[in-house]
Amino acid sequence: MPSHAEAPPPPEPLRVPVADSHTHLDMQTGTVEEGLAKAASVGVTTVVQVGCDLAGSRWAAETAAAHDAVHATVALHPNEAPRIVHGDPDGWSRQGARQAGGDGALDEALAEIDRLAALPQVKGVGETGLDHFRTGPEGKDAQERSFRAHIEIAKRHGKTLVIHDRDAHADVLRILKEEGAPERTVFHCYSGDAAMAEVCARAGYYMSFAGNMTFKNAQPLRDALAVAPLELVLVETDAPFLTPVPYRGRPNAPYLIPVTVRAMAAVRGLDEDALATALSANTARAFDY
Repeated sequence: MPSHAEAPPPPEPLRVPVADSHTHLDMQTGTVEEGLAKAASVGVTTVVQVGCDLAGSRWAAETAAAHDAVHATVALHPNEAPRIVHGDPDGWSRQGARQAGGDGALDEALAEIDRLAALPQVKGVGETGLDHFRTGPEGKDAQERSFRAHIEIAKRHGKTLVIHDRDAHADVLRILKEEGAPERTVFHCYSGDAAMAEVCARAGYYMSFAGNMTFKNAQPLRDALAVAPLELVLVETDAPFLTPVPYRGRPNAPYLIPVTVRAMAAVRGLDEDALATALSANTARAFDY
């Protein structure tokens, strides 16, 4: 039996190449070159490397500049903004303990995201949004202020907005309506139900599905995928997280995208090649590359 942490075997290659619309190469084992080569060998020829804090966003921009197959997004993750304000050293940030910075520190961090967002290899601003699961009421104001600032940055630079929405559907949709969403908006790791998918569809928001749509308890995600307009559907790994069945609990990476693509094709009742063709075109359109 393979160990719990052993990398899953490569799936059968896709015949039509696709993109991983959301991954974290900096959190995966091996080199970037190894990860990209392994992904390309199964038909995953493009990845969107997502920043979650200042260090990760700088790394994303540098990595995208060095590799044609990589596009970058930059942001302060929703759970990062309250930590910058309140100085909580636990959780997402890999920068270690810090003193409470207050709103001024958040403004400084947002200014750096703004600078990075202007770079040509940076195609998106995100992942930003709201997370009511990991951040409590005390962090709500910082999260909302950061989210609104990211929306403004994305619009001013003409970049795609990449949204993290965890247990916060109504508030995320409300703020998008209040601020006015950018031309291209992606709900990363789409977590709503079919009714919300219809709301997103009317607004023209892209919905990106990850490996958790294969989980046994994820029927609401499959129902959402079934009703989402095909031209607004993307696929992602969110690697190293959310590894699809039958490899749940083992490390995820872009080369496992074909597993999720095939599960999505089954839900949609589509030929695998037809879905892959749509996903490829959608991702290029969503991130304007």
